[in-house]
Amino acid sequence: MTQWTNWAGTATATPQRVHTPRSTAELAEVVAGVAVEGRRVRAWGSGHSFTPIAVADSDAIDLTAWTGIVSADIESGRVAVRSGTKLRKLNADLDALGLAMTNLGDIDEQTIAGAVSTGTHGTGARLGGLATQIVELELVLADGSVVTCSADRRPELFAAARVGLGALGVISTVTLQCEPSFVLSAQERPEPLEQVLEGFDQFAEENDHFEFYWFPYGRNALVKRNNRLPDDAERRPLSRAKQFIDYEITENLAFGALCRTGRMVPKLVRPLGKLASSLLSTREYSDLSHRVFVTHRGVRFVETEYAVPRESVHDVLAELRALVPRLETPVAFPVEVRVAAADDIWLSTAHGRDSAYIAIHQFVGMPYRQYFAAFADIAGVVGGRPHWGKMHDLDASVLRDRYPRFDDFVRVRKEVDPAGVFGNAYLDQVLGR
Repeated sequence: MTQWTNWAGTATATPQRVHTPRSTAELAEVVAGVAVEGRRVRAWGSGHSFTPIAVADSDAIDLTAWTGIVSADIESGRVAVRSGTKLRKLNADLDALGLAMTNLGDIDEQTIAGAVSTGTHGTGARLGGLATQIVELELVLADGSVVTCSADRRPELFAAARVGLGALGVISTVTLQCEPSFVLSAQERPEPLEQVLEGFDQFAEENDHFEFYWFPYGRNALVKRNNRLPDDAERRPLSRAKQFIDYEITENLAFGALCRTGRMVPKLVRPLGKLASSLLSTREYSDLSHRVFVTHRGVRFVETEYAVPRESVHDVLAELRALVPRLETPVAFPVEVRVAAADDIWLSTAHGRDSAYIAIHQFVGMPYRQYFAAFADIAGVVGGRPHWGKMHDLDASVLRDRYPRFDDFVRVRKEVDPAGVFGNAYLDQVLGR
């Protein structure tokens, strides 16, 4: 048996069998065999979900050997990629083809299947999450059959499977609608939090990609604005020395040291937080899109995130700001705020509404449950939807009310996996048995 632990150390498993298929046929054979013997199976990606969504008690499918681009049509921008491919590798391979994904999150360690299945997103008021860039999926269903779904072929399965939680089948390949490579202008600078909140709606609308990080106990937020440049724009990337100092030294080594100090001496967290907020620096540069979207995260943390209606973001943040000073344990990590456009994917956190995403974090090893639970209550008042790959305690009885197509998803799941072959305890919680 193999011991498996996710990136944050919040979920572990010891499955009886770990399968490493190297073809769709092998993948189908594994699934069919598990189903015949009445067991359950989960697919493993990179373990970057904070929830136990990938926990496999019986059988696990390790997709790390199932990687790479299958086909690419440069003219149309459609690219089919194997499901175990990490976003970092995909970005590099697309770059070599002169292509890029329209939007990305700030971490590229996830597999493409894991990222889309849990609703991973970036930021941009006119843009959706990664799953909105999917035009076709190939799935291995519980009976071992291999099916293709798209907006035209099995559209209900497609509407469900783009953010499918791994509950409908094992994704074999993902076909993405990509576009020609483009350059982003990046502007990152500290601004007074009150000023950022006052201009939030304007900033979200006037920038292609807008987000900010609020450092509890400090006056400033780190604001990031990324905007497309014309096709012939010259890139002005950060120098290697600047990248190393700003990201590796300041944002990873130094920040990690501050967090470890705060974990050892909690009363220092507040003054250290004020210090971190006051030391934020300005960066302006331009580079290929994926090099701007992605940031290396070397300091480990736990996280929960809720999508709330855009119009509710000020009320939710006001409640959150009032909450933080009342917590028994101080908060060592910043709060991240992003935006996304509404979409029509059944279990997407942005289904049917323009959304603001509020993610809260705590340094690993520091108490977080009181903080996370209190924030869940705040977000719940406005119908907040938890990120499927980030920590939460909600179950099907609550989530059904927050997703208009929840019962449709459950119906399709029962049609394609009536015995619950792809289930685990987390799916039993969030979808019901």
